[in-house]
Order: sequence, then C-alpha cells, then structure tokens
Amino acid sequence: MVLSVASEFIENESEDVKKQDCELKAFYRLTARLKDTFKKLPICLIADSLYACENVLKQCKANNWNYLFRFKEDRIKSIADEFEALKNMEEEEGKKANVVKIRESEQRGEITWVNDIDYRGFGVNVFECEVEDEKRKQKFTFITDIKITKNNAKKLMNAGRSRWRIENEGFNRQKNLRYHIEHASSQDYNAMKNHYLLTQITEIIMVLHEHGSKILRCMKKTIKEISSRLLEAFRGQTLTDEDIAQLGKPMQIRFT
Repeated sequence: MVLSVASEFIENESEDVKKQDCELKAFYRLTARLKDTFKKLPICLIADSLYACENVLKQCKANNWNYLFRFKEDRIKSIADEFEALKNMEEEEGKKANVVKIRESEQRGEITWVNDIDYRGFGVNVFECEVEDEKRKQKFTFITDIKITKNNAKKLMNAGRSRWRIENEGFNRQKNLRYHIEHASSQDYNAMKNHYLLTQITEIIMVLHEHGSKILRCMKKTIKEISSRLLEAFRGQTLTDEDIAQLGKPMQIRFT
C-alpha cells in the first residue's frame, strides 16, 4: 500500500514567504518534522535525482537515515565519472565480481555496482540496472549509502524502482483518477491546503478499506460503489464489541 502522509506544502502562495520556495526547501522542513516526530524510527528515503546532493546527504547522515536515490549523470558529475571509470577498469581487467544477472519470467538484465566512491567525505555506493522485457529495454542508476552485495542488489533495485508507485498509485490517483485535485477548489490558500489534506485522509481510508477486505476484493465493485457503501457505513453502522476487539490486535507497518 502507498499512503500519502506528513505532507509539506511549497509555500509560494503564502504572503509570509519572502523568497521563492522549492521542493528542496520543503524537504528540509519535512525532515525536521519527521525527526522530531519519529525520533527512533529507522527511515530509508527513496526519492528522485533532485535529492542526490551534498546537503541532503548531510541531512541523512545527521539523522542516521539511509537513502536510495535515483541518480543522473548531470546531478553529481564527479560521482558519475568515477563510477564509469571504475566499472570500465574492472571490465578491462576481466573482473565481473560486482555484477548480478537478472533472469526472471518477465524480465532479463543485469545489475552492476561500485561501492565506496568518495564524495566530499561521504562514501557513496552506485549501482546501474539494465533490464528488458517483451516491450522495452530500460536503464536505471541509483546512489545509496547501503553497501551493495550480491545478496541485496536485486532488493535494492526493486526498492528503488518502486518509487513509481508514489506517483502512479498516490499522486496520479489523487490528481486524475479519483479526486481530480487539479481543479481549483478555493481562492483561499489555507482552504486549498485543508481540501488537499481531507483528500489525503479520504484516500488513506479508501486504500485501507480496499486492501483490508478480502470479500471486497472478490466482489470486484467499482470505486463509486465502494465509496457509497463506505459512506453509508460511516453514517449508520455502529461498532460492535467484536469490531473493537479487532482494533486492539497488533499490526505490522513497513516504512520506506
């Protein structure tokens, strides 16, 4: 499940903001809130190449967080150059120790990596994935502080590539498929924020409801039917002792 929580807004519409706001500035505000709220929670940040920069790496190190970022050559050219040089050196010497082949039913390819590339005092690890299926051939590069081995290379690749779910199952569903939040809801900035937060709460309830009910999955109801039934349940259904007992059972949550 992909749940959108703890959002940090870009504040260019606020009269209190004197300078241009951006995603990176919002990121630093968000990390401060996350660290204050979840002081001991192990966190691994998964993000696009915008966040592969020195200040973000410093923030992760200071908070004792792991990171796994999409990496593009034009973001930190020195790391990209050293990765290519070390990878080519190993290939010329006939060494293929840092390569894992991908042979699965739906795709083929390989993962190549180099550990401990120095970048301004940080030891970073870079891995490159080349995969192809019946439709297309793709190439991805990632940067991480997690040491890459033959045992975890595929797991890291799958974790890095899972970021598309944030866009497709999270924001795209909110924007285009269910809630159409691209349409103006108000001219008041605080009202717009509240509208979006209510949308997030709605989406969280819907996702939990859809994934939590085996009967619902078997019935294959439309989103409109599910929403209507859920609304009626909120309006008229009372909690039983059995329902309350279920709420007390432990559950497992994985944060990425």
